[in-house]
Amino acid sequence: MSTSPQPARTYNQNHVARKHTPGKRRISIYWTWSYPFEAQRDPAAMENRFSTMTEVRNVLWPLYEKPEWNAGEFLQGIAGTLELFHRSALNFQQLAGEVTGQPVAVFQRVDQAGFRLPIDERILADTDTLMVFGLDHLVSGEEASAEEVAAVAKWLEREDTCLLLAPHHDVGFTDDLKQRQMEYLHHGDRLVPRQQRFTQFGRSLMKALSIPVHNTWGLCPALVRDTKETTPLNTFRDLDQLGLLKDVTTLSFHRHLPHYDITDKSRAVHVLARQPIEMERPHPFTAGGNTEFNCLLWMPPEKQRAGDIVLVDSTHFTTLFGVTESLKNFWRNLAMMK
Repeated sequence: MSTSPQPARTYNQNHVARKHTPGKRRISIYWTWSYPFEAQRDPAAMENRFSTMTEVRNVLWPLYEKPEWNAGEFLQGIAGTLELFHRSALNFQQLAGEVTGQPVAVFQRVDQAGFRLPIDERILADTDTLMVFGLDHLVSGEEASAEEVAAVAKWLEREDTCLLLAPHHDVGFTDDLKQRQMEYLHHGDRLVPRQQRFTQFGRSLMKALSIPVHNTWGLCPALVRDTKETTPLNTFRDLDQLGLLKDVTTLSFHRHLPHYDITDKSRAVHVLARQPIEMERPHPFTAGGNTEFNCLLWMPPEKQRAGDIVLVDSTHFTTLFGVTESLKNFWRNLAMMK
């Protein structure tokens, strides 16, 4: 990435529509959270909230012990952590913009200023690839409306569209406290509570669009022995007609990634990649005999739907957990998808 000075940042203005250019995808990111709801969760709550920036700084000390992260320059509550997510997607946005010649548009379901934006023609009209980042907690109660479902379904009838769904993890979905503790010790991330359940909006959208996938667990990828490198994916390249896996061997290392369970095996849902799991720390999923989890799925066009549907976690479009050439190749492949 370039180290030259970045353009001036703008805020609090309306989206300017991008013109269609053949072969140049217009990519839009849609964060499904209500920023005010998530940012104003009680920091004393032990479940189903994001960490505060103070907690992040304490756990990852001294990584953020620099002047730019102090209270005079950066938000210290939960809002600060939400902003870390936004900042961590900038590298993807820059690369995708360079590849496509089109700026990546970024939307939020409810933004910092309290403006609610459902998925409708204001977003879809100038979007070829819609990336739905499912980081809303279940307790927020966000649901896709009938109008939104109809708008997305109609948009998917357009040639060359791609709906990328990114349901996040579902950690501690049981009342069994021993199981919650096992899950917690498996991923080992002190910033993730023993119950953290995401993607209510995405689940409602998938259900309405008859996408038979359920995001479950938070699983730690295996590392290559005696290294900090993620064990390569188990890929099914013969099914990868979109070319998403070209020059891709690994995605991000993140301690609690979701398994995308295919709930209806009769539907055309292709598993393009599975991630080997860390087996030294037990987990209910591995106790059931599983050694890998589904991390990249593709539903090809069918019937009236001319667009593709891809499922992969939003973590893989951020740099919070490092970025490799393999990951950048994945970004590039998605941006250049035909």
